[in-house]
Amino acid sequence: MKIAIPYQGGYVNDNLGSSSEFIVIEAENGIITGKKILTSGADHGNLVSMLQAEGVEVIIANLISRPLTEMLFYNGMRVITRASGEAEKVAKDFLSGNLVTGAACRDGGNHGHESSF
Repeated sequence: MKIAIPYQGGYVNDNLGSSSEFIVIEAENGIITGKKILTSGADHGNLVSMLQAEGVEVIIANLISRPLTEMLFYNGMRVITRASGEAEKVAKDFLSGNLVTGAACRDGGNHGHESSF
């Protein structure tokens, strides 16, 4: 499995759409087996193509626009939003099933949220 996270200084970049770097983390059986940094321009279409070419299956981000979320989703990528913190820890938490996201809900709770259409 390959996971992409918008990356800035070791942490999840707050806004995926403005991120120029992404860490792509490769994992097998819940264990990180590799990682690399990719650089992207501002064009969302190129970003989607780049992530597809890398074989990314999951995008974990904090803030992401609905149009970009839909582009990623309709190109076969699972999109998880409202994640923050150190990027590799976020990936490890996701792989272990312990990722907690800070999505604000009407009931005020913090629940893990995943975009689905």
